[in-house]
Amino acid sequence: MILKYCSTMWAAIAPALGNHLWQSTLFAVTAGLLTLILRKNHARARYWLWLTASLKFLIPFSLLVVIGNHLAWSRGSAGPNGSLYFVIEEAVVSPASSSTLFQSLIHLLPDVLAAVWLGGFLVVLAGWSIRWRRISVAIREAVPLREGREVEVLRGLEGIAGMRKPIKLLMSPASLEPGIFGIVRPALVWPEGISGRLDDAHLEAILAHEVCHVRRRDNLAAAMHMVVEAIFWFHPLVWWLGARLVEERERACDEEVLELGSERQVYAESILKVCQFCVESPLTCVSGVTGADLKKRMVTIMNENVARKLDFGRKLLLGAAGLLAIAAPIIFGLTNATPGRAESQTENTAPPAQQTEPKSVRVSKDVMQGLIRKKVNPVYPDAARKEHIEGTVVLNATINKHGDIENLQIVSGHPMLAPAAIEAVKQWKYKPFLLNGKPVEVETRIEVNFTLAR
Repeated sequence: MILKYCSTMWAAIAPALGNHLWQSTLFAVTAGLLTLILRKNHARARYWLWLTASLKFLIPFSLLVVIGNHLAWSRGSAGPNGSLYFVIEEAVVSPASSSTLFQSLIHLLPDVLAAVWLGGFLVVLAGWSIRWRRISVAIREAVPLREGREVEVLRGLEGIAGMRKPIKLLMSPASLEPGIFGIVRPALVWPEGISGRLDDAHLEAILAHEVCHVRRRDNLAAAMHMVVEAIFWFHPLVWWLGARLVEERERACDEEVLELGSERQVYAESILKVCQFCVESPLTCVSGVTGADLKKRMVTIMNENVARKLDFGRKLLLGAAGLLAIAAPIIFGLTNATPGRAESQTENTAPPAQQTEPKSVRVSKDVMQGLIRKKVNPVYPDAARKEHIEGTVVLNATINKHGDIENLQIVSGHPMLAPAAIEAVKQWKYKPFLLNGKPVEVETRIEVNFTLAR
């Protein structure tokens, strides 16, 4: 049942998903070019660019286009309009096939794609679950640490960072690296026995790194990207973005620790000491200190060159890029807006001499719904009923000047339901659609719903 639901959903969203993927890919490539421009600036600027590129996979541009459409409709409804509008609905029409075998393969394609996606999705979740269980065991075995030099240093750093809520410190017998666990109430997991190997300066540097993770809410950002990886596991760019996020996240924390006053050599030694004692955290949503490429980090930490702050020109560039990313889809929606229903023919104010009769017009399904004279309900296919298959079949239809349907093409819908929908809709009759008082041929969309009685 889950697979069939995924198959139906995949068939319905495939065109929109394709558009969303190439738009998100282009957005990520643009973000990558901006990070090259900012390669000598602070790592946090590049981090936010990569995070924005990641979250773009969860936010389709079509939402902004819809906003633009609504703005245009509101503007258009403020006064009379001199031209006649019709709803133009985009659709991917399935071409007629000359081969039964080819049709069968096409019909099976949504099922295959749905099965592959669901399998990959479950594999990703299973991998994370195994690694998460290891972290959970370490947390359950950990005990709160309420006193000691670790607590004193941590509270002092929290005051310097301006944090109001204290971070809970847990002593764990596991050999995990020090790391921040949790999002809403983050806790610092501190491995038992590591403090004896760290001098006060080393201890302060490591704790400062973890405080930076909490202040930046890095666990929340990492968890959001994990959602992106689970949904779009098939896109290599998503995994590459994850590596860039971890790299820039750790570099950003390194820069903040050095800005707080830690000496470069001491800080680098503290990271190496932790590496000698612990193993790296198995999940990216547990912010530790040994993440990313250690060799590259050591070189960056010991490099005396200070990362530059964003100057006015780069701030202007980032602002313009962000404004363009938001404004472009809205402007597209404004310029390509179409009202939700056709205006009445009698409200057309254009002079008759300027009006031309088109061969056919595209009219919304809502307008044509009011012109139906005869409607035949489909016969529910027995095979679909036995499989408990439900859904909506979307058809493109051509209705001639007499109100008869001449052509039907499948846009989307389950292959076991589509033939019954076509057979029923062929028998529908419409009143002629009038344009300038004359009947015209109409292109429209028809939806046929199949629902089993509960």
